[in-house]
Amino acid sequence: MQRTLLLLACSALLFGLAAGGSHNQVAYPEGYRSWYHVKSMVLQPGHPLYEGFGGIHHVYANAKAKKGLATGKYEDGAVFVFDLFEAPSEGGAITEGNRKVLAVMEKDSKRFTATGGWGFEGFGGGDPQKRVVSNAKEQCFTCHEAQKAKDYVFSTWRP
Repeated sequence: MQRTLLLLACSALLFGLAAGGSHNQVAYPEGYRSWYHVKSMVLQPGHPLYEGFGGIHHVYANAKAKKGLATGKYEDGAVFVFDLFEAPSEGGAITEGNRKVLAVMEKDSKRFTATGGWGFEGFGGGDPQKRVVSNAKEQCFTCHEAQKAKDYVFSTWRP
């Protein structure tokens, strides 16, 4: 019986690795548009982050992230979504253009020790199959490190 359980466990592990080794991957955030809307903003030319992040930003938080915003402490399972769109301007109005990226920040202090307990991922154009983060520490965490006192989160509570 123990041998059978061991074989099943090893098979499951090998199957998981063969399927892409998703243990350290951040999941696509299904249903995030119904989560708590933290804020929206527009980065325009002249902003220091415009080249990489210019456009309309919408930030969403799941229930655990919302609780963390209010308390300043984030528990495992907290997830933030940063939805970035092009921001075309026409006729005196800035509108949402095409989605540039859907970025996700997921708290799991055991899986993401190298990045302060947070996992980072970006989905190009919002496509769940188009992962764009190849090195979360260099591409994401280097900026978030400046927010260490706030558990690496830029957003703040706005009741």
